[in-house]
Amino acid sequence: MKIGIIGAGNIGATAARLFIHAGHEVAISNSRGPDSLRELVVLLGPRAHAMTVDDAAGFGDVIVLAVPWRSPEALPKPETVDGKIVIDAMNPYKPDFTFYDLGDSTSSEETAKRLPGARLAKAFNTIYYQHLSDRGRTDLPVDERHAIFVAGDDLEAKRAVMQLIEEIGFAPVDTGSLRDGGRKQQPGSAIYNKPMTGLEAKAALTRLAQAYAG
Repeated sequence: MKIGIIGAGNIGATAARLFIHAGHEVAISNSRGPDSLRELVVLLGPRAHAMTVDDAAGFGDVIVLAVPWRSPEALPKPETVDGKIVIDAMNPYKPDFTFYDLGDSTSSEETAKRLPGARLAKAFNTIYYQHLSDRGRTDLPVDERHAIFVAGDDLEAKRAVMQLIEEIGFAPVDTGSLRDGGRKQQPGSAIYNKPMTGLEAKAALTRLAQAYAG
């Protein structure tokens, strides 16, 4: 699979390495342009390519958004991701690390408005990058691996993202729709940045559902 990564920071660069190790081809980009990524691409190997943001989006079958949510100008042009699976790994932090008040909406629903043709799934936003780097274990049963949560309304897109998560050694755990599941994955939630196995994550979501019902 070809994967375009928008953002070459901690999450973007780490995800690139993991996807390449799983056999995929990756185009990585940032706001400073391809020349700033030459050293990283050399480290990642021959299946890595440095591109502009829009070229990386055009290259990928799947696109990962790993730039600050507060910077919509960092996103690719909507037409470059039209009809494509887009993984939203962003969180609605302000520069001072407080959160934007989105009212009844979620950050991924707002991202979907910015990229209206994308098949959006929210994932990789609840995991600390060092855990993403170090805790992938393809040798373990899926339920015993470190959990990565996934939300989305497009079931086929969500399944494809969950398959990628399995391929890099983690346990994909479905939190539900882009709205309800996305809200569960927001910073400050009961599951945000909480290391747990796939089995523990499913139990945590069951407890949350019971609490809401009660």
